Amino acid sequence: MCGILGTIPSTEVNFFKKSLDTLFHRGPDDFGVECIDNDITLGHRRLTIVDLSENGHQPMFDISKRYSVVFNGEIYNFIEIKNELVKKGYAFRSSSDTEVLLNAYIEWGTQCVLRFNGMWSFAIWDSTKKELFLSRDRFGKKPLFYALIENKFIFASEMKAIYPFLKKIAPSEDFHWMKNNLFNYEGTEKCLIEGIKRFPHAHNGVFKNGKLSLNRYWNTLDHLEIIPSSYVEQVEKFRELFFDACKIRMRTDVPIGVTLSGGLDSSSIVSAMAKISNNNLDYGLKDWQHAFVASFPGKSLDESDYAKEIIDRNNLDAKYININPLECWDKIEDYFYMFEELYITSPVPMTMTYSAAKNSGVKVTLDGHGADEMFSGYGHILEAILDCGMNIKKVKEIVDIYFGTIEGFENNKVKKLEMVATFLMKKAAKKLIGRGLKSVDHCHENYRKLDNFSKHLYVLFHESTLPTLLRNYDRYSMMNSVENRMPFMDHRIVSYVHSLPYSSKFGGGYTKKLMRDAMSPYMPENITWRKSKIGFNSPIIDWIQGDLKEWFLDTVHEQSFLESELVDNPRQLQLEIIKIANKTNNMFAHGEIAWKMLTPHIWEKSVIKRAY
Repeated sequence: MCGILGTIPSTEVNFFKKSLDTLFHRGPDDFGVECIDNDITLGHRRLTIVDLSENGHQPMFDISKRYSVVFNGEIYNFIEIKNELVKKGYAFRSSSDTEVLLNAYIEWGTQCVLRFNGMWSFAIWDSTKKELFLSRDRFGKKPLFYALIENKFIFASEMKAIYPFLKKIAPSEDFHWMKNNLFNYEGTEKCLIEGIKRFPHAHNGVFKNGKLSLNRYWNTLDHLEIIPSSYVEQVEKFRELFFDACKIRMRTDVPIGVTLSGGLDSSSIVSAMAKISNNNLDYGLKDWQHAFVASFPGKSLDESDYAKEIIDRNNLDAKYININPLECWDKIEDYFYMFEELYITSPVPMTMTYSAAKNSGVKVTLDGHGADEMFSGYGHILEAILDCGMNIKKVKEIVDIYFGTIEGFENNKVKKLEMVATFLMKKAAKKLIGRGLKSVDHCHENYRKLDNFSKHLYVLFHESTLPTLLRNYDRYSMMNSVENRMPFMDHRIVSYVHSLPYSSKFGGGYTKKLMRDAMSPYMPENITWRKSKIGFNSPIIDWIQGDLKEWFLDTVHEQSFLESELVDNPRQLQLEIIKIANKTNNMFAHGEIAWKMLTPHIWEKSVIKRAY
């Protein structure tokens, strides 16, 4: 896990090194810069995870010196690929996955990426062809940005490494669209900074003769599977895939841990790791039993009691992080500079959690992202109503499952009917005016075959919600020099679960039915069969009314805030935050909306007006 930077043609070394050092947090352990024939400069900041020796240094060259690579990410199945390459006559000087990646490209060309199980953004320079090959992983777990500035092509892991090459750091022309569509811009080439583009996930690219050509190498719809006919077999296959996904993500030469919420997803990962460690000597020796739990004492967001049950059952070394914003709020502008993007919640809880991991000597965490968007752990299950036809029994089951995840709604039949009716009317209205959910792959034959619920999850997973969350957690973890691995994002699991009918994903009163049945032998019942769902969020309404009241009120009275062109109606937002601070407006949604509207101002101070 690292930071990469490159320019074509080459760049003066001292200037290039300063740009590369903006990525220090992504790779504090080592760095390398190589200028190759004045054609290209490649730079790398290294976070040592696999092969801690100098043999893993980058930029890395092949034996012939024709090819060179800079790589950010992990190839989890590198051992299997390496064994295959050895049989073909390749010799290796290191035990790193980087050397495996480079030789895989030499052997199989651009098709090598289809053999990789992992997360990546990398660049390979062919000094004979004078050609740069770029690639980003299937689902966008690892970032990659690029720009073409005065005939110089620049690529980097984060936008900040490109800032020094820009004449001016300015908001994009699309800034206002992006700030109002926070879950929809990550899947596009759009960036908040003018002149920078986002390299698309699931794509390869070739830069040659001053032009970048892109090619999409992965579409989950092309990899759907014929699933077992019996539900029992479906459960068994998921369990097999999930355990292997966890197992290969335990491959590391440094201590690893888990960010644990106490919910089904992260608890499943811990339980799988424990089983793997107990049954397999190779993995049983690994230093993996570290858990990091964000705690919000006295708040509805707190799930630490559930996490403790998993911790005690698996004898984990746990660190509970009391999320107190006063401990780090003086760094909020630095967080925004590191984060680079806009989002609906404060970065504080997540940043503090990964900081605790770093301070405990843990460089790698396994996290539960992806399961919600594949199985619908939140409110999207109502989409399945449109697949029920006139079957009232099925509709009732879906409604009951949905409200079972929301505490306080179990017996409120009137409220249930009102919410469901409102949902259906909104769906009908959007469809009527042509604003219904539509995938970029809506013309694909296999997309058309999906039921409504599965189509909805497909978009959430590949195009909107999940790409945004993957981006966020890359930044939260990497600003603390911690690598984040996600077993549910294994492409084998993704293809399999997206091939399942909705009836396998929920039922019997529960969301994530298949996953619960697969993991129930390894977890406490009250974790496996817990229905309520709490997202990892910030209690921003409490902060505005409590610890951070003075900061919020001071901020919205700043002249720079009142004159900001990036904030919609600053005077109105000022009044709204005053009402929240005085408890006139007291709902969680009030705080979340206010934060979302305020963040462009904090971003502007942190990025645009920062003293570089």
